Amino acid sequence: MIRVLVADDHAILRKGIKALLGETGDLVVTGEAARGDEVLARLQEQEFDILVMDISMPGGNGIDTLRELRNRGVRIPVLIVSMYPEDQYGTAVIRAGASGYVAKSCALDEIIVAIRKVASGGQYISPALAEQLAPDYRNRGREVSR
Repeated sequence: MIRVLVADDHAILRKGIKALLGETGDLVVTGEAARGDEVLARLQEQEFDILVMDISMPGGNGIDTLRELRNRGVRIPVLIVSMYPEDQYGTAVIRAGASGYVAKSCALDEIIVAIRKVASGGQYISPALAEQLAPDYRNRGREVSR
């Protein structure tokens, strides 16, 4: 069973993800947070296999919360789920330490696939986001060969 912490300031979204994951059999929401500072508290109180978090939240937005987690040495896989298009925030959250990014407008099946992949230690990057990240990796190759 994959234990999921869902962090979003909208209760309806948290409940929707909980209901969706409840239908899977292997994914279960075992914690919720509405604010960035609540995420930090929940992770100290309980163990989770993955954090599914929005970018826009009070008490520390998702990117700041992600950076704080990484600064504290917390290595939980993080999937960012946001209303913002990938081209605005996708690369920023991956660089900040997220394991994946999914737009809230995605198909329901996509979020389930993304959660499973990230929880198993992989990264979930859509084809559109991969195209944005590709120049970074091409440039790294050039730097190494110099």
